[in-house]
Amino acid sequence: MIWPFKASKKKQIAKIEITGAIGSDTRKQVLKALETVEERKYPGLLLRIDSPGGTVGDSQEIYYALKKLQKKVKIIASFGNISASGGVYIGMGAEHIVANPGTITGSIGVILRGNNLERLLDKIGVSFKVIKSGPYKDILSFDRQLTIEEENILQALIDTSYDQFVTTVAEGRQLPVEKVKTFADGRIFTGQQALELGIVDRLGTEEEARIWLTELVGLDPDKTKCDTMEEPKSLVNRFLSRGQASSGVGAAINWLQFEIATSGQPLWLYRP
Repeated sequence: MIWPFKASKKKQIAKIEITGAIGSDTRKQVLKALETVEERKYPGLLLRIDSPGGTVGDSQEIYYALKKLQKKVKIIASFGNISASGGVYIGMGAEHIVANPGTITGSIGVILRGNNLERLLDKIGVSFKVIKSGPYKDILSFDRQLTIEEENILQALIDTSYDQFVTTVAEGRQLPVEKVKTFADGRIFTGQQALELGIVDRLGTEEEARIWLTELVGLDPDKTKCDTMEEPKSLVNRFLSRGQASSGVGAAINWLQFEIATSGQPLWLYRP
């Protein structure tokens, strides 16, 4: 990702869009964009999030980078149609959050999914011989049931990751951990409900979030340019973007690719 102009942008604000499932590609693009925001000395960053969530590690790295940047740049997150699970986690890296009343958000929790095809494989006469260095090396294998010990190991992993999520939300929104746990059970809620719970600061559109940000950094909302940090799209990506807008084809392809690439990893996802 390359942006050729390095001049100071103290009289402008920046915008970064996070859309779709959050994976390694999203992380790389966002981290590079955040570096550019810091290098160009933008006083404010509008973070537009429209994502159902994604992998734990990638969401955390974006969050940590936002917290670091927050020491130098005012950051407001604007939640779009869906900002759930990992999308919420990333939003905690912003100083303020704005959501539409009908935004779908929440889904604060962690899921680790495996597939058990043992009965199907038995029917077609397929079996596997596994040679492994330790008893848990093939944990979550699709050709057998989990053992009780394996379930305990994975549950401990999920519980640890969940505690990290809850702590981050509590710190980001200045809420008691116990209060966060009352609604951090995987449920989803609207932007209106999120406001009542303390997850967001205001209800409003992306434009209203932009105006608030320009006011926070002491600029005139009517005269301040908003620069979108984005990588130039290839011809294929442009085609997929048009397809997504008209028929959802691009979104379906991207989601399928994400599911294949992240199979077996702990995910922070909203699943309708």
